[in-house]
Amino acid sequence: MNRKEIAIDFLKLAGLGKVNAAFNKYVSAEFIHHNQYFEGSKDALLKAMQDAHDTNPNKSIDIKQCFEDQNTVITHSLVCKADLDIAVVHIFKFNSENKITELWDLGQIIDKDSPNTNGLF
Repeated sequence: MNRKEIAIDFLKLAGLGKVNAAFNKYVSAEFIHHNQYFEGSKDALLKAMQDAHDTNPNKSIDIKQCFEDQNTVITHSLVCKADLDIAVVHIFKFNSENKITELWDLGQIIDKDSPNTNGLF
């Protein structure tokens, strides 16, 4: 698998409840993340993602765009939950063994009454 395919598969696995499988398959032991709401460790993000799935699971994840530049992959996705939709950008950094070593995520709740007719995608 190439890095774009790995990033997409990671998001789909983790985002749809197979968090441990996603981390075991694709994440480096040296992994760190930059989500401001949790400690920056691998274990903290894994637990947060599993807790989020258990309490308010995603209904679907649709990767709208995916870009790769050397060891970095960026995805732009639509995440649908029961009560809201979110536009999310993930930035993945990979090591030479194609394991994810670093992750950033930025999300924006989609306002159904937005005056911008261009939408978020």
